[in-house]
Amino acid sequence: MARKHEPSPKKSAPRPSLGRSAIVIGLVSLFADISTEVMYPLLPAFITQVLGAPVAALGIIEGMAQGVSSILTGISGWISDRIGKRKPVAFAGYALTAISKPLIGAAGAWHVVLGARLADRFGKGIRVAPRDALLSESIPADQRGRAFGFERAMDNAGAVLGPLLALALVNWAALGIRTIFYLSVIPAAIAAALILALKEPPRRTEAGPANLRLSLAGTTDLYKRLLLITGVFGLANSANAFLILRAGQLGLATGWTILAYALYNAVASIASMPAGSASDKFGRRNLLILGYAIYAVAYLGFAVATKSWLMWPLFVAYGLFPAFTDGVGKALAVDTAGKAGNATAIGIYSTVVGVTQIAASYIGGVLWDRIGAPATFYFGAALASVAVVLLFVLLPAQLEGRSKDAN
Repeated sequence: MARKHEPSPKKSAPRPSLGRSAIVIGLVSLFADISTEVMYPLLPAFITQVLGAPVAALGIIEGMAQGVSSILTGISGWISDRIGKRKPVAFAGYALTAISKPLIGAAGAWHVVLGARLADRFGKGIRVAPRDALLSESIPADQRGRAFGFERAMDNAGAVLGPLLALALVNWAALGIRTIFYLSVIPAAIAAALILALKEPPRRTEAGPANLRLSLAGTTDLYKRLLLITGVFGLANSANAFLILRAGQLGLATGWTILAYALYNAVASIASMPAGSASDKFGRRNLLILGYAIYAVAYLGFAVATKSWLMWPLFVAYGLFPAFTDGVGKALAVDTAGKAGNATAIGIYSTVVGVTQIAASYIGGVLWDRIGAPATFYFGAALASVAVVLLFVLLPAQLEGRSKDAN
């Protein structure tokens, strides 16, 4: 008797690729962050030892630099939405960053470093919103978390390679800090050139308002709640330069501190894309809760640590924080934007991050100088814990299907 034909089991459809634009944007972020991170682990020692500035000055420099970057993201997002162009605005930002890099190496006082870092981060502030809008508009909505996770993974990969390159240039090539700062212009220029390889996608968003306003008009209540929570957490989120100083304070040698910082970035790079994909499936709020909680625990660890070997597990744990929050937060801002343009929504979100980070880094530096290093980290851990509670209370676990029409 002939056997009945049994249908073969259905094969699951292969996961769609990210696409050329998402991959190019990832490479842009890779080279841009190599340029920044080859300098960053050397910057605290350069400011406090070579230039003889207090820790509070480091807090002012890094807080204002990172803050101005995020604030300008709001303006560039409005410009990008208004003119309907992403690539020219993004290229201008990357080009300015490349031009600004050597100025830090030429600085003779911390005030000059402040000006150079502001110019550097000014460029970042110009480029981020249009770049992220290019990314969000090149990928289907159900792949958005994965795409932002990939971009974050490449960015953090650059943050791994940068410190390792710095370590090689210091220990093996015996180059001085200033020379390394000059050489950082090379990967920055590559990033600027790569952005020109992108194709401008068809415009999907309505034009922004005729006048420059960082307005919440058209956004949802969920978006406004996200901004409130982001602001509370932002006051806890002081510059990573304090972590590098803390490691040195506890006796970790400069070379090992650079490696520990590279390890932190490696963890962030490896975990970013899986975290973004997890946010597509399990909800962005849940990933943010986990990321904020990790931050609180890690900062508490930096506060109570008394041995240098504790820096290694703390840097590893801390690496999960940006993986679970950076790309996920931006994706959540787009999800809850309502009728606002994508670049505008990301820009306003980034502005809140920037304003609070200026305050956080200044407060952190003052606490360090006047009370002691643990006070900086206790303060951050406490506010991060408050933000975790607010996430539970103010945002639903799953936003899909509600974000665009929530009032």
